[in-house]
This record gives sequence, C-alpha cells and structure tokens, in this order.
Amino acid sequence: MSNAKKIAIMSTLVVLLAVVAVINFVLAGTQNAAVDGSATVKATYFTTYRDRRSSTRSEEFVQLDSIIETYAKDTEEYASAVARKQELVSLMEDELVLESIVKAIGFSDAAITITDANNINVFVNSNELTEDNITKIFYALEVEYNVRNGNVIIMPVYAES
Repeated sequence: MSNAKKIAIMSTLVVLLAVVAVINFVLAGTQNAAVDGSATVKATYFTTYRDRRSSTRSEEFVQLDSIIETYAKDTEEYASAVARKQELVSLMEDELVLESIVKAIGFSDAAITITDANNINVFVNSNELTEDNITKIFYALEVEYNVRNGNVIIMPVYAES
C-alpha cells in the first residue's frame, strides 16, 4: 500500500473520530439539559408511595378483569370480582379526595391509604404534627369519609419538596 493511501485512510479515520466525538458531546449535552431542566420530576417518598400503590392496584385490576372474563355473569366468582372492582374504584376516589383535603389543610403533600376494614393510614409531609393539625385531619376524615370507629394512623414523613 502506498504512503498516499495510508495517509488518506488515517485522515478519514481521524475525521470520523472527530465527528463521533462531536456527536457524543452534543447528545450528552442534550441529555443533561433534559435532566437538569425545569421539568425535573423529583422522586420523593410520596411519589414513590403513590406509584407503588397504583402499580399494586393495577395488578389487582388485571386479576379481577381476568376473573370477570373467565366466569359467566351468573356465577358467584363473577359477582364477587365485579363488586371488588367497584369497591377499589370507590376507595381510590376517596383516597384522592382525602389527600386533596389534607393538602388544603396546609401540608405540601400527603398520601392516604384506606383498607377494607376501615383502617386509614395518613402520611403527611411534615417534620412534626401539632395537636391542631391532627385534629384538622381527624375532622376531615370524619366529615368526608364518616370515620368515627376505625383505626386511623397519622404519621409525619418529611420529604423535601
């Protein structure tokens, strides 16, 4: 191979290497801008909690849908699956309303889970809870969800927002 061909091949490889380096730099800068931009989503305790709760419920809906599709409408399994699905939808709506009310009380974030046995877990974004805040939350639960007898747990969970 002549020297001219070797020089041409080496020059082409150097140019290709430079192009790849520029493309890599541009793409890396684009990814950093998207991550560091104002549309950043911060994974806090509350977003993670809601994501897990939603994922668990979605799996349960898939299982219930499978039962609904498998059994005939006049069977006990079908009726039970439809009733459970309606109950879950109702619980989800209640949780969403109560979370909004707790946020309106003055907390930056809240996560609420209601179980079948009238157990309610309330997690609020706070370092500590005052007696006044606890009373407001209990009052909201009593008025909106008609809770008087049940297990209600209110816990502060500080998550920077």
